[in-house]
Amino acid sequence: MDSGIEQLEPGWRARLAPEFDKAYMRQLATFINSEKELGKTVFPAEDQFYSAFSHTPLDRVKVVIVGQDPYHGEGQAHGLCFSVKPGVKTPPSLNNIYQEINAELGLPVPAHGCLANWADQGVLLLNSVLSVECGKAASHEGMGWESFTDKVIEVINDDREAVVFLLWGNYAQRKGASIDTDRHCVLKAPHPSPLSAYRGFFGCGHFKATNEYLKQRGRSAIDWSLPEVA
Repeated sequence: MDSGIEQLEPGWRARLAPEFDKAYMRQLATFINSEKELGKTVFPAEDQFYSAFSHTPLDRVKVVIVGQDPYHGEGQAHGLCFSVKPGVKTPPSLNNIYQEINAELGLPVPAHGCLANWADQGVLLLNSVLSVECGKAASHEGMGWESFTDKVIEVINDDREAVVFLLWGNYAQRKGASIDTDRHCVLKAPHPSPLSAYRGFFGCGHFKATNEYLKQRGRSAIDWSLPEVA
C-alpha cells in the first residue's frame, strides 16, 4: 500500500498529512501489503481508497454520510460509501435510500448505484474503514482506518460550518458522537439495510431536512436525483 497522501486534494492533504506519519497508518500499510502478498484481493482498488476526498474537497463539504466499510463483492466498491460502480446492480441498502428519496421528494428511482454526482456536489461519502478483503465483510476493521476517519470527522467538525451529518445506524452514530451539534446539523435514523429500514429509516425525512437546513444558511441544496452514467 502506497501512503495515499498524493491522492488527496490539497485542502485535505494540508490537514491530514500528519496522519500518514503516525504509527497506526504505517502499521495499516504493512497489513494491507501483507494481505496482498498472501494473494488476497482487497477492495476497492488501491488508487480508489481515497476517492471520497477526491470527489469532495474539504472546502466544499456540505453533507457527510457515514458508512461502515466497502462492499466486499467483485467490482462493487470504488471508494464512496453506499455507492457502486456504474453497471453494477444496486445493493439493497441503496435501493432503500432511493425509496426514501422518492417518498420525500418525488424523484425517480435511479437505474444505477453510482453516487459520484452527490459527492461532486459536496456530499462526503465516508466509510469508517476504507478497505476490505474480497468476500469478507468487516475484515479490515480494527486495523487503523477508524483512527484516520475519526480524524476526518474531527477536521470537518473544526474547520467547516453548518455541515449536515447523516448518521444511519448505531455504528455511524457512535462514529459521530463528538460532532458539535451547535455548529452542525446531526440527523440520526436506523440503517437503511433491509434488516432495519422499517424501524425508522423509511419516513426519516433526512433528504428534505438536509436541503432545508442548507438553504436556511444560504447554501445550495443537494440535487438528490442521479443522471444516467456511462
